[in-house]
Amino acid sequence: MCAQWNYSKAALQAPPMDFSFRGISFMQDMLTEEPRPGLKPIKVTEEGRLLTQAVRLNNNTLSDLTDFTEILGKLLEYPEEIYWIDLSFNDLPIIDPVLTTFYNLRTLNLHGNSIQHLSEVDKLAILPNLRSLTLHGNPVEEEKGYRSYVLSTLPQLKSFDFSGVTKLDRSTASVWRRMNIKPKKVRRRPKDY
Repeated sequence: MCAQWNYSKAALQAPPMDFSFRGISFMQDMLTEEPRPGLKPIKVTEEGRLLTQAVRLNNNTLSDLTDFTEILGKLLEYPEEIYWIDLSFNDLPIIDPVLTTFYNLRTLNLHGNSIQHLSEVDKLAILPNLRSLTLHGNPVEEEKGYRSYVLSTLPQLKSFDFSGVTKLDRSTASVWRRMNIKPKKVRRRPKDY
């Protein structure tokens, strides 16, 4: 536990593993590409895994996240500790459920992709620590009630599309949800007599 705590403390201050602008089309490409060097180097374990909790994959040509968890497991010492993922400016058509397996995720950048349906946001509701989300620049942004839907689905957000979430935003989202989202009916089985 102490080693994990020391890792977390160091990794929070570490720069992200940066694969931005690398022309990555498939997750496996990360194994043959070198991450971009930063001003500060990322610490590496004896096994060659990086000690960081942030991943940048922005400005590539990803259209799916097949093998995302496996690839991160090969590159990072503690992939389950990731708190920041930038997948902006790719060609992702959905919010892949694999992103919901990172329970410590606090920041998720998905702007500039091809996400079309508001219902995709529902997948993120199980991430208790998610505080910042970007989705602007996706076709979903044009749907009626876009901001209110997202904020009512993810009430824990503090920032959405690089804009702080205000009390008025929360109130508007709550009213919008009551007026536009019908509660699911609970089906009851008839009692056996």
